[in-house]
Amino acid sequence: MATYLVTGANRGIGLEYCRQLKERGDNAIAVCRSTSDELKDLGVQIETDIDLTSESSVAQLVKKLDDKSIDVLINNAGIVERVSLDDLDFDSIRRQFEVNAVAPLRLTKALLNNLKSGSKVIMMTSRMGSIDDNTSGGSYGYRMSKVALSMAGKSLSEDLKSKGIPVAILHPGLVKTRMTGFTDSGITTEESVKGLLARIDQLNMQNTGTFWHSNGEVLPW
Repeated sequence: MATYLVTGANRGIGLEYCRQLKERGDNAIAVCRSTSDELKDLGVQIETDIDLTSESSVAQLVKKLDDKSIDVLINNAGIVERVSLDDLDFDSIRRQFEVNAVAPLRLTKALLNNLKSGSKVIMMTSRMGSIDDNTSGGSYGYRMSKVALSMAGKSLSEDLKSKGIPVAILHPGLVKTRMTGFTDSGITTEESVKGLLARIDQLNMQNTGTFWHSNGEVLPW
């Protein structure tokens, strides 16, 4: 039985991570700013009122966890705000950087004492953060923040090798969630997380630093 810490766990992909982890007999620590009825119904450990952009709030979470060992840290929390070239909102761009790129790095650093050799770190990024795959432009804040998150994950994969901690950079696919407007062309959260957990299960020190699609495809940077 492994212990997973999942951020952004009150809805969408984070909620589904907790549901599937509970179903397969693992422990899930659900971290979120505010909980939801769906999350409460799962019966997992919930740490709420946690703002991952706040150093003091992250310190509060670390204190609550004490020395609890974490087998897998899933940095899932994120936001998307549409920013086009015609309507550049630099406050929005900064906000997306803070939530999507800086906060996961802050949390990972803060929880290093809770990780051990064999633990795993997951960065939930996006294919929209692939420079090579960008053929449509736009979405400046989201794309830029996800590129930064992927780079943080890649650097962590190098820096944590000496500790025996592999890092995966994962794209969930186009998923029917509130973030995507429940797009008709997306896959379900169930299908996405099933694939994501398969990628996490196969993560090791030989493939650390890989940018994967949930379906197993290795994505271009």
